[in-house]
Amino acid sequence: MKALINAIDKISGFGGWTAGVMMIMALVIVCAEIVTRSVFGKTTYISDEYSGYLMAMLTFFGLAYTLRERGHIRMMFLLHFLKGRARIRCNMICLFVGFLFCLGLFVFTGEFFWDSVVNQTQSMQITETYLAIPQVFLPIGSLMMALQFLGEFLKGLAMLRQDTEGLRIQEETDELGR
Repeated sequence: MKALINAIDKISGFGGWTAGVMMIMALVIVCAEIVTRSVFGKTTYISDEYSGYLMAMLTFFGLAYTLRERGHIRMMFLLHFLKGRARIRCNMICLFVGFLFCLGLFVFTGEFFWDSVVNQTQSMQITETYLAIPQVFLPIGSLMMALQFLGEFLKGLAMLRQDTEGLRIQEETDELGR
């Protein structure tokens, strides 16, 4: 079980790094557009389209990493009243619901991607981008998020068994901002 949890954490870490690279790529595209417009009075024609694709892609690829690092906004009012094993169990129920939601999101985005593959959908922009290429990142990111929910659920099981050695456990804090 620990090997599975650590593998899921590594996949989420890869997603986080990939999201960072995509953000840098979007920044470069936008900066190139700014320079091209202000210096040469021309346009690249692709900056809006591709920076939009990259933002969607990096969002889905960064979801699992953000969950692993406890970066998502969480409603903690109920958990503040619970302590010990009851808090872990309540958290595990929430993680299980999140896992089910992400499985549904995976199916939905997978169908969305597959529809673009079958219909060979292209963008209406000047580039006529084959939309399955940016859309493939949506089901992959959804699956990574579902896996991270599963990993966090399994970490909860390990915490209940008091067998967390070798696992990366991120504790919740009451401080603002984290």
